[in-house]
Amino acid sequence: MWVPDLVRAAAEWGWLLGELGYAAFQDWPQGRSWKLGATYIVLEQSPAMTGTAHDRTRPGLNHLAFHAGDRARVDALTEAAAEHGWTPLFADRYPHAGGPDHYAAYLASTGGFEVELVAGDGVPGQ
Repeated sequence: MWVPDLVRAAAEWGWLLGELGYAAFQDWPQGRSWKLGATYIVLEQSPAMTGTAHDRTRPGLNHLAFHAGDRARVDALTEAAAEHGWTPLFADRYPHAGGPDHYAAYLASTGGFEVELVAGDGVPGQ
């Protein structure tokens, strides 16, 4: 993900990814990455960016969804998120903003990136 402020994004995403089991993987002047198993996530502040802000309602990335554990774990992460730069989305419908059978938190970073933290017992078919 290209971010306009790497230091801020690395602090916010680093906290969340760490809580989800990702480990710091790579670190270079314009970027950071975290890895969990075969998956890794990269944040980069590139001089090739054509804008300075992310808008999740424009074409491109809307949000990333993560399995976050059970409902209690989703609740705990949601409660702690504000201390780490994340703002709740759809708070009036938490934890069922995705529907009555879907237990999840929707959060936005300071940079406008959205995540969905899904309880393993809140996913239909699981």
